[in-house]
Amino acid sequence: MDTPKQYYDPINLPNVLSIRSASELYSKFIDEFHDNDTIVVSISESAEADLSFLQLIESARRQAKVDGKTFKLSMPARGSVLKVLERAGFIESFDQEDANFWLHKEVKL
Repeated sequence: MDTPKQYYDPINLPNVLSIRSASELYSKFIDEFHDNDTIVVSISESAEADLSFLQLIESARRQAKVDGKTFKLSMPARGSVLKVLERAGFIESFDQEDANFWLHKEVKL
C-alpha cells in the first residue's frame, strides 16, 4: 500500500530571480507540474528578485490552483523578494490566501 508523500524536495531557486532567469525557472516549474501534485519552492534570503519573478510565481500559483495542484513557498518571503512585494504594492492588496502563500500568515480564530 502506498502512503502519501508528506515531505517534498523543494525546487531550490538561484540567487538571481529576474527576467534573465524567467525562462529557466518557467521550465523548472513546468517539469515539476508534470511530475508532482505538490510543488514547493525554496527562495534564499540572499536572492535578488525583480517584478518579473513575482509575476512568474503568481502565474504558477494560479495555474496550480486551476490544475488542482499545490504550489507553495518553503518559507515566507523575505529579503529582496519581500521588498519587491512591498514596493510593487502587492502586500497592501493581499487577501488572506495571498498572505498565507507569501507570508505564511494563516487565519487565527
